[in-house]
Parts: sequence; structure tokens; C-alpha cells
Amino acid sequence: MSVVQQIVSIAIAAVANFFTRFTPFLIFDHQRNGKEDLSPFIEGLGKFLPPAIMGMLVVYCFRNVHFLSGNYGLPEIIASVITVIVHLWKRNMSLSLLLGTVSYILLVNFIFLKAVNILQ
Repeated sequence: MSVVQQIVSIAIAAVANFFTRFTPFLIFDHQRNGKEDLSPFIEGLGKFLPPAIMGMLVVYCFRNVHFLSGNYGLPEIIASVITVIVHLWKRNMSLSLLLGTVSYILLVNFIFLKAVNILQ
């Protein structure tokens, strides 16, 4: 891929990303001043989608964990518990996801990897 093709590809991706993120503000701009209420459908989506997305992420994270083999999914379980505890403590989703991810990476790369190497 030439440099020009790379620049064009990046520009197209940037415009598409900007468009998809900016479009809701164009559509719902008149509601910002409180002049109109949102439709019940949009309000329902606003209440339903965040927990549904988090539930889907939990299912996605645990989809390949085999609880009956190897380390029995211990790094995943420990990191998930850390994520839940930090979230209940601080009520900050970014912080809880960051600490849960970092704890999982540290557990897998330093604690459970060494335990597997010792057992072999």
C-alpha cells in the first residue's frame, strides 16, 4: 500500500468515525435547551442499553474461559472481582475497567504464568 493510499484510508476512517459520533448531536440538538422531550423510545434506549452493553461485555470476556481445566479461570475471576470492588467503591467506570484490565494482565503474565511453569 502506497503512502497516498494509506493517507486516504486514514482520512476515510477519520471522516466516518467523526460522522458517526457527530450525527446524534445534529439529530437531537433541539432537545438540548429543554424545549422538546425525547421520544419514549429514545429514553428507553438510554435506560436499557448501558446495562445491556455491560452484560454483553461480561459474556464476551468469559466466553473462552474453561473453568474445569488449567488454572480454572482464576485470573479472570480475580480480575472481575477487582473490577466490581473498585466500581462499587469509587463509582468510576473508567477507573474500574482500567484497574481490572491491568490486574488481569499482571495476573496472567506474572503470577499464573510462573505457576504453570513451576508445575511443568
